[in-house]
Amino acid sequence: ALTHTFTVAMPLMCLPVLFKEISEDLGLSLVQIGAIWGIGALAGIFTSLIGGAIGDRFGTKRTLTIACLLAGVAGALRGVSDDFVTLMATVFLFGLLLPVIPMNVHKTCGVWFSRRRLGLANGVASMGMALGFMAGSMISATILSPWLGGWRNVLFVYGAISIAISIPWRFTRPASGNVESSAGAAHPKSPRQTLSRVVHLRNVWLLGFAILGIGGCIQGMLGYLPLYLRGIGWPEASADGALATFHGVSMIFVIPLALLSDKLGSRKVVLMAATVMITIGVGLLSVVDGPPLVWGSIIMAGLVRDGFMAIFMTMIIETAGVGAAYAGTAMGLVMVFSGLGNLISPPLGNSLADIDPSLPFIFWAALAAMGFLGLYFTQEGGARFAPNG
Repeated sequence: ALTHTFTVAMPLMCLPVLFKEISEDLGLSLVQIGAIWGIGALAGIFTSLIGGAIGDRFGTKRTLTIACLLAGVAGALRGVSDDFVTLMATVFLFGLLLPVIPMNVHKTCGVWFSRRRLGLANGVASMGMALGFMAGSMISATILSPWLGGWRNVLFVYGAISIAISIPWRFTRPASGNVESSAGAAHPKSPRQTLSRVVHLRNVWLLGFAILGIGGCIQGMLGYLPLYLRGIGWPEASADGALATFHGVSMIFVIPLALLSDKLGSRKVVLMAATVMITIGVGLLSVVDGPPLVWGSIIMAGLVRDGFMAIFMTMIIETAGVGAAYAGTAMGLVMVFSGLGNLISPPLGNSLADIDPSLPFIFWAALAAMGFLGLYFTQEGGARFAPNG
């Protein structure tokens, strides 16, 4: 959970609230900001598969130790950028390394916990992500930047913390009974062999299609929301606070949603309901007027965001033919689609703001609705389990 907070979420979510300061410093347009916000996803497409396969082959402990170290260095390098090109390059490098971490964290949960508790375990890990998203959006621009002397130093500090997180991973004990090692011994396959197994699973492709739309919706909306609210006259603290509220309610409800999916014995039902809430919440932002309705729409979409991801990752692991042994590769393949959605969604949505500032939200809601179809046609893997079984 702390890895998600300090190595992934805070270094990532600080950018949207720092974009105004960065754009004034480097002279960036709104479309260029959208391109920067999406370029990390392009990098993630290249590493998602290999990162998950490496975790399957060499174990999560070693993979996470190295990944956290390198992600910290790459995240700090963003602070040395002096124009659009160099910022794109350093964000690309950071995005190249970042996807390796969440999929191996969730794989660790798959190794350590039984199915009855897997939803809750992934929920705790995702709660760490939500905490980082909330804290990063709440304090990066309004507190840390003035205190540390600008956006560059904020990125340097986040990089140092990420490097420090690699140390406890180096000294973690193996899974109980050396489960991970035994799994690796039982499946001494190369990344190519594990990928060959996973690509033949229909449900993995459907889940990838689902996250392309739903993840693209959330990614585009998060990068644009603070700029949009400031553009319609909201004070900077309120605009950043709206983003923090989105992540705050997500953090509060991630555990209840994960427990609900465990109790129901069905991940799909909860995921489909959450997708409907995201679609409606984001879509309403295009038409609602006045702070109360805007806050309500943000809360509706944010309430299920990280709970959705916790259950979604659990559903990948539980897909028939995947399990803990192939979880990294399967999550990697699905996250390729997530990367595609995250890449195209921000610049496409932001470009529609030239026509009407509210139009991007309609586009992103339509993406989420498309993702709903992927979930609808996905078959839930594995036998359902009794709540007390």
